[in-house]
Parts: sequence; structure tokens; C-alpha cells
Amino acid sequence: MKSSSPRLQRINDEIRKEAAEVIRSELKDPRIDTMTTVTSAQTTSDLKQCKIFVSILGDENSKKEALIGLKNAAPFLRKMLASRINLRHTPEIIFVLDESLDYGMKMDKIFKDLNANAQE
Repeated sequence: MKSSSPRLQRINDEIRKEAAEVIRSELKDPRIDTMTTVTSAQTTSDLKQCKIFVSILGDENSKKEALIGLKNAAPFLRKMLASRINLRHTPEIIFVLDESLDYGMKMDKIFKDLNANAQE
């Protein structure tokens, strides 16, 4: 789902921005933590599906519960996006857990440990 046109990139940016706002302010599911961040959105070129990548801070169980809560809220989010973004067809929402922040923190810790060992 690589965005190939400037129009599709603008749509992805707008979906990411509006989805983040809806998740932060309008979803009342207790499983969805306030530390849930929308990192990106990738829409297919036919605008039928949109993968929304989310980063969730916490342990594995809380991440799993938050992802279940987001998947249950997908129809509501789609309805809210339809009212906020002027598109002929609002894409189906698919939530994907973005592990890049966790990976970055893990690599940072490894580099700090290596640096500390090198100085000893």
C-alpha cells in the first residue's frame, strides 16, 4: 500500500490526523489507553482500505487489549472520518500495531550498554 501520488499522500496525512483526534477525544473505551499514538496511515490506491498504524505504550497484554478495543471501534471511527473528510468512499479501517518505537528504544539501550562497556 505504498502511496504513489501526492493526492494519496495528502489523503493519508488527513486520515492520520483525524484518526488521532477521534481516538484521543471521542473514543471512550477503557481498553484504549491515552498513550495510543497514530503513527501513519496507508490507503490503497482505490481508497477501499486504509491501514492505520498505532503505537501503544505498555506491556504486551495492554497492547493486545488496546488493539482489540481499536478494532471494535473501527466502524465508529470510519463513520467519524466520513463526516470529517470529504471523500466519495470512506475506506475500511484496519489497525496495525507499530513496533518501530519499541524497536528503537531497544536498539538505543543496546548502544548505551555497548558504549558503557567500551568505556570500562
